[in-house]
Amino acid sequence: MSTAVLEIEKPNTETPPPAAFLTQLLIGSLGTQAVYVAAKLGIADLLADGPKPVEELAKATNTDAPSLYRVLRALASIGVFAEQDGRKFALTPNAEPLRSDAAISLRDVAIFWGEDWHWGVWSKMLYSVRTGKSAWTQIHGEEVFSWFEKNPEAAQIFNRAMSSYSGVAIEAVRSSYDFAGIGTLVDIAGGHGRLLAGILEANPKMRGILFDLDHVIAGAQEIITSTSVKDRLKFEAGDFFASVPEGGDAYIMKNIIHDWDDERSLTILKNIKQAMNPGGRVLLVESIIADGNNQDFGKLLDLEMLVSPGGKERTAAEYEELFKRAGLRLTRIVPTNSPYSVLEAVAV
Repeated sequence: MSTAVLEIEKPNTETPPPAAFLTQLLIGSLGTQAVYVAAKLGIADLLADGPKPVEELAKATNTDAPSLYRVLRALASIGVFAEQDGRKFALTPNAEPLRSDAAISLRDVAIFWGEDWHWGVWSKMLYSVRTGKSAWTQIHGEEVFSWFEKNPEAAQIFNRAMSSYSGVAIEAVRSSYDFAGIGTLVDIAGGHGRLLAGILEANPKMRGILFDLDHVIAGAQEIITSTSVKDRLKFEAGDFFASVPEGGDAYIMKNIIHDWDDERSLTILKNIKQAMNPGGRVLLVESIIADGNNQDFGKLLDLEMLVSPGGKERTAAEYEELFKRAGLRLTRIVPTNSPYSVLEAVAV
């Protein structure tokens, strides 16, 4: 008696047709939410010591096992986690950054992107396109940062996410830009101070000032006290639209100017120019919009600026013009091995 063998055709690895390409793009948001769920539940942390069956993961996270299985199966299909026999799941290299203790952890970033108060803003992008106004303000009734001041739990999620982004930037920035000659570095709106602390660690003669809003500084002080640079770093709270700390040899801002329109960005830059020492520098760590049609992190991030804070990503020419209007001169742009570049400017 012969037994028929089912032949499984190999998948087509050629470039997908336009309809298939767009279909994948359209359902991409489902993957984002699935990553958010896994991050929120701490699945990667639970798998740190080895594969586990979905029933055990569901019990540990107080979730429905069949539903959790469907989410993890979907993530495994795109390389985040791996499904093994017996409905077990294991970490993959792409899932490692979802661990809380990863060297560069993106768990807080994933949570930030998926929280309903942030995720819902994206559904109103058409409003921003029609009006040129922030969808965040339309949904929440006020601008991003004033809303965070009134919603401390959400603010903590945001601040942790921004600190995680700093983890991506720290080594890239300090290994690409020469900080020699800077006695005092002021980090404007530096969040929990992770970038500033990383730069100070690599420059033992440098001192730092971390400047941000009161509630942000309060969280930063708890973190910095456990670092080796705590004796070389001071904290100051305030509003950069009013003034910034005086006496810095350089003022650094990571992903700050992109939050604001040109007029408010000019206010910040002019306040820095007035406060910095003679011969001082302004250092912006930002993504620069590139020419052409190639894939560009900055062009996608620009959509977040459109719908949330109402700012924008800029081209090199736009930054040069912005500096000029603030009485500064763009002296160089230093690329890094990350999505960020360091734009250096001096007073005219």
